[in-house]
Amino acid sequence: MRTIGLIGGMSWESSAEYYRILNQGVRDRLGPTASARCLLWSFNFSEIEELQHRGDWDELNALIIEAAQRLETAGANVLLICTNTMHRMAAEVENAVKVPLLHIADPTAERIKAAGHRTVGLLGTAFTMEQDFYKGRLAQHHGLNVIIPGDEDRATVHRVIYEELVAGQVIPDSREDYRAIIARMVDAGAEAVILGCTEIMLLVRPEDSVVPIFDTTALHAEAAIEMALAD
Repeated sequence: MRTIGLIGGMSWESSAEYYRILNQGVRDRLGPTASARCLLWSFNFSEIEELQHRGDWDELNALIIEAAQRLETAGANVLLICTNTMHRMAAEVENAVKVPLLHIADPTAERIKAAGHRTVGLLGTAFTMEQDFYKGRLAQHHGLNVIIPGDEDRATVHRVIYEELVAGQVIPDSREDYRAIIARMVDAGAEAVILGCTEIMLLVRPEDSVVPIFDTTALHAEAAIEMALAD
């Protein structure tokens, strides 16, 4: 079994889900006493969040690269950045280490294409929805058409992530807001919806959408299991 290196703590709420999914998945495949071989580098998310909103991506890039190199030195054979937003610096991380980085958008896009969808709605932080590092990969590497919410809806999605979900707060009114935002993306042509922030799965369930939803947290972790157990 390969050792999975997790760059986490962004936030720890979603990192805990990664740990659960990885261990349950390995147990399901290898038997009741089996668990994932993994290493975790966990950030203090308040420091990361401040740098994100300050727009200091150079400092964030240096921090993520350092975490990746530390995990590689400790013995990780494959790396995961346990957050969609911080894949903004995925290419820089790949260039800084010798072990593979499993990009969170790739297993999600592959599952979407396998289901026969080509136009998808994207929910995530404002950084993920508005900047090109994520939408561009979906479009250029996978041929997907990406729809994002309007200005006011993007602000709502972003606020709920940073003010509620990263603090472990799941508020029914916010679920209703997300349901309405998803419905508007469907009206705009979305055939499926990507939960493009690793905390959104705490709030949104399949029954909250009239089209299929694709949870990046689960799909990323499941793909890591396949890599870890591959011959």
